[in-house]
Amino acid sequence: MSTILTYTFKSLPSTSKWAFGFSVRPLSCSSQLRAAPAVQAKSKKTLAKPNIRNIVVVDGVRTPFLQSGTSYKDLMPHDLSRAALTGLLHRTNVPKEVVDYIIYGTVIQEVKTSNVAREAALGAGFSDKTPAHTVTMACISANQAMTTGVGLIASGQCDVVVAGGVELMSDIPIRHSRKMRKMMLDLNKAKTLGQRLTVISKFRLNFLSPELPAVAEFSTSETMGHSADRLAAAFAVSRLEQDEYALRSHSLAKKAQDEGLLSDVVPFQVPGKDTVTKDNGIRPSSLEQMAKLKPAFIKPYGTVTAANSSFLTDGASAMLIMAEEKALAMGYKPKAYLRDFVYVSQDPKDQLLLGPTYATPKVLEKAGLTMNDIDAFEFHEAFSGQILANFKAMDSDWFAQNYMGRKTKVGMPPLEKFNNWGGSLSLGHPFGATGCRLVMAAANRLRKEGGQYGLVAACAAGGQGHAMIVEAYPK
Repeated sequence: MSTILTYTFKSLPSTSKWAFGFSVRPLSCSSQLRAAPAVQAKSKKTLAKPNIRNIVVVDGVRTPFLQSGTSYKDLMPHDLSRAALTGLLHRTNVPKEVVDYIIYGTVIQEVKTSNVAREAALGAGFSDKTPAHTVTMACISANQAMTTGVGLIASGQCDVVVAGGVELMSDIPIRHSRKMRKMMLDLNKAKTLGQRLTVISKFRLNFLSPELPAVAEFSTSETMGHSADRLAAAFAVSRLEQDEYALRSHSLAKKAQDEGLLSDVVPFQVPGKDTVTKDNGIRPSSLEQMAKLKPAFIKPYGTVTAANSSFLTDGASAMLIMAEEKALAMGYKPKAYLRDFVYVSQDPKDQLLLGPTYATPKVLEKAGLTMNDIDAFEFHEAFSGQILANFKAMDSDWFAQNYMGRKTKVGMPPLEKFNNWGGSLSLGHPFGATGCRLVMAAANRLRKEGGQYGLVAACAAGGQGHAMIVEAYPK
């Protein structure tokens, strides 16, 4: 599948001037379809800091991630969240009364359970004395939930926090038009028949047009897929390379699933239906079949298709985070330390999906590490083009100097260490839940492969991003 990029920036009408700063180079994924070699154990420093509490992940779980409109379609977000919390309780046997705080991330909120963390916690049997709140930060909402928990523990406010996230794309709020909403509110306030008739007389048929939600930027009115298409063109990433990368993701995910490596997945008995035991979006295809799909966003010249994009997904995740001394006192053997993390933000128009490029060098410098120190990379895959564009940006001195104010590039993650058990393209991407999946994938890979440091990174709507260092707990 090795290819040489032949895509020119004439193919799309609105490509960025970035394309002029990049030399065309191949990005082959073919060798990565083989099993990645185990990381050799290295003698590296620990990232523990004096007078700062060590914070650990005891364990983390997730419901199977399913394509929207399938087995979870009749549920509500708090049902999935409750299932993840229950799975975490069963996995860890943590006493419910020990948990000091619960934080959940979500993006598209169900208005009946706007604080889904609280509703799910009560449903899972946690004490009504345990506080819970919900955060939203687009695709890094679960990341924000985790790091908020880290902050609570580091500051001494808590010892034990449960963090997680949820998204149910099978049932999203569709609102009446603003004019219709205003009329209904006015009608509710009307006290006399005459006042009600006056309000009703203002009704027009176009009031009935619903407001459909869209995965689009409020500030630019551009869909994320459209941005991904422009980004791929700007960085000269071809359609074939995007399809190759997507095939890599699905093939590695299928291999990991077959080998039982996706151990964070817990079965979920869907009420009235069968028990769901595994992700259902993993579908390795062929380049020939993928090539038949038409562009999904910019037509007819675009390169982003349904095959090289993450799909709408339902799912929830949950993670048990503790102060190390608390975990050891309770007899736990943690999986990993949560170390340094950063959040970044940049132009939501042309740099919407470049969060990993900006966050990676910052978190490495904060931790005193280099790319060579990282044994397991886990990046969120929104689109193949997004991942490959980030690779090119990270591997470009020109981009570092002209856009990041840096003298040199940070370098591209080696593919043999990158998303070795699949990613969001194949496993799925419930917006609010993915962050916990990334961290648990890094932690589990480090234990399996014998590495010490993992780097988690993700982009998010609004031009934001996140990166975190995960350090394996000593065996």
